Amino acid sequence: MHPPKRPPVVSEVLSVSRVDGQTRKRLTWEVWIVLAITVGQSAVYSILSFTRSLIRAAQENQTLAQQQTQLNPNRDAEALWNALYQFLNIFFGLALVALVIYLLWEPGSNALRRIGLDFSRFGGDVARALLLGAAIGIPGLALYVAGRALGITLQVSASPLDAAWWTVPLLILAALRAGLTEEVIFLGYMFDRLRRFGWNWWAIILTTAGLRAAYHAYQGFGAIVGNFAMGVVFGWCYRRWGRVMPLVIAHTLIDIVAFIGYPLAVTLFPGVF
Repeated sequence: MHPPKRPPVVSEVLSVSRVDGQTRKRLTWEVWIVLAITVGQSAVYSILSFTRSLIRAAQENQTLAQQQTQLNPNRDAEALWNALYQFLNIFFGLALVALVIYLLWEPGSNALRRIGLDFSRFGGDVARALLLGAAIGIPGLALYVAGRALGITLQVSASPLDAAWWTVPLLILAALRAGLTEEVIFLGYMFDRLRRFGWNWWAIILTTAGLRAAYHAYQGFGAIVGNFAMGVVFGWCYRRWGRVMPLVIAHTLIDIVAFIGYPLAVTLFPGVF
């Protein structure tokens, strides 16, 4: 009988070889192109939106807390067409995640298994995700409330839950899309590529955390600080665990609370939210 295969340790899962000059040049172009069509593009628009909010607040003699931004804004006035546009937006967003996973695929190596985006340890992944979601989500909520009180965080307007029966399922799909997009690209993809360039772990963790913070800058200073901290924690966890799945689950749960729980909180506590 053959002995059972032991699961790969973290050093094996996240171990990559450095590349030669020609491959490095090709991968450098690849990274910039991926960023330009995914999270990097969103980060640029987010920073511009934040800058515009700062300028508008100054012009109107207001604080950032009196400015407003929206999660999952409507794309059409009619509910059915809005749902169709929202679904297609989620679908094409997931297509970009699929593209990045395809780029990670190598002969003889399963990219999903290599970054830990599989169901081989699903029970443990869920347990870690629940703990991590609470550890990040609860302070994140407190940071939002504090930012609003200090006038440095924009008012986040959530999508109404009573628009149609499909609103909640679409919001759950949007949360899953966000979790996959950010964790697969920030962690699974960027960690792999930057390690091949010879970057050390903390340089990678801090760089991707900074990119994550820029990605959410449109919400104000509180979101910038909170998402940078989240990026550092998630990056450290990925470095330690070698699996992106618990981080995807945790991020999805946090966003489900934000997308669905937030409108309920607005209804129950309008003075705070």
